[in-house]
Amino acid sequence: MLCLAVVCSSGLFSSGVVGVDGRERRAARRVVEAAQKEVGVRESTENAGVRVDEYNAYVGFRKVAWCASFVSWCHGQAGYSAPNTAWSPALFPESRLQKEALPGMVMGIYFPKLKRIAHCGIVESVTGNYVHTIEGNTNVAGAREGIGVFRRIRHRKLVSRYADWVSKLPPVPP
Repeated sequence: MLCLAVVCSSGLFSSGVVGVDGRERRAARRVVEAAQKEVGVRESTENAGVRVDEYNAYVGFRKVAWCASFVSWCHGQAGYSAPNTAWSPALFPESRLQKEALPGMVMGIYFPKLKRIAHCGIVESVTGNYVHTIEGNTNVAGAREGIGVFRRIRHRKLVSRYADWVSKLPPVPP
């Protein structure tokens, strides 16, 4: 009975994904936990604030749009040296792309006016057609230029890319 409870409690990080081992699930969990601890962080001025400055300093910048800095910082807190960028399109090299979201992956949203991915966040969980994320430099409405770290729920059709920076899953072309 106890074993069944332990197996069932694994929830978001279950081993139902081929190629994802226990070490990789733990790594993904550490990335998600780092992001979860930051929910509620707010800017004090545009693209700045004590914690926001830490995210940007982690990637070598000051006062820049910081969604990718936040993602990079969370991976750093989980023990990864990469990704390390403030440029959201750089989070999606072909070698890291995946078709389906898993907790701990990076998600990217494409903005047609900019002709590029221009916002990113960390996948916290997936429920049916919805991707639950934690995003830096967003707001309650889900903007790409926001005021803090927020949880968001996005329909999977709104997410254009997923990148896996923690496991050794083979890349899947877009």
